[in-house]
Amino acid sequence: MPISTSKHHIIAAFQGEAGAYSEQAAIEFFGKGICTLPCVTFEDIFSSIKENRATHGMLPIENSLTGSIHQNYDLLLKHNLNIIGEYHLRVSHCLLALPGVKLEEIRRVYSHPQALAQCEANLNRLGVEKVVDLDTAGSARLIRDGKDPQAAALASAHAGEVYGLHILVREMEDNLANFTRFLVLCQENPVQYQPEGQTYKTTIVFSVPNVPGSLFKAMSVFALRDINLTKIESRPISGKPWEYLFYIDFIGHIEDKNCARALEHLGEIAEFMRVLGSYPRQKQE
Repeated sequence: MPISTSKHHIIAAFQGEAGAYSEQAAIEFFGKGICTLPCVTFEDIFSSIKENRATHGMLPIENSLTGSIHQNYDLLLKHNLNIIGEYHLRVSHCLLALPGVKLEEIRRVYSHPQALAQCEANLNRLGVEKVVDLDTAGSARLIRDGKDPQAAALASAHAGEVYGLHILVREMEDNLANFTRFLVLCQENPVQYQPEGQTYKTTIVFSVPNVPGSLFKAMSVFALRDINLTKIESRPISGKPWEYLFYIDFIGHIEDKNCARALEHLGEIAEFMRVLGSYPRQKQE
């Protein structure tokens, strides 16, 4: 756990209903003793932290199969919160039904369209009707409330626990290499920099003049110092057609000497730059 706050004082905001994958990520990251706060939209995560209704936020930023969540990059720039951690959640879809229902009784499966698409081959083998719902946890709640023995939901095992449903089949997804990377947000930055024994990651956003070679020069400040870039994402600048902001993740902490020098050098090239957070890198399994 990368922060020193007692987990009993943590309220983690997430988008979705109780039982959502984002809630599961928060519980796995902080521990089971925390409180969670469901939010309707991603922007509500930021608002709940800024208004002190939550201490932290769990923000999905990219999926290993479907790529980046662009809206959330824009929200990181719009709201001045700190990234203090990351978590890679293994997304495993379970087929959930009412207690006592058998697999051969299922005729309809409800879930978010992305979950249905990720399980398409297995659902086709079952010969069931695929019904689109707003989210995975909501579909689990729908099965509980509807009490239809011929209906099932695709959602997490955590959602099954929340809504009292039985797991008919685990790992329904066609591709098991399905992970979502979450960023952990907070108003303050309680991360204590430890130069020994801990690997860090830093996320920044910047823009450069729209002239030949400017992006090459920006990238070279990292290459010259052997700093490993793990992610680069471009987003359009509002009000400036065909000009872009660049979000970069790199290995290292802003207090590392070579990283500090790289950012100082980048500041001489960039028109705008902001550090969004330096935080412990999740160990790769």
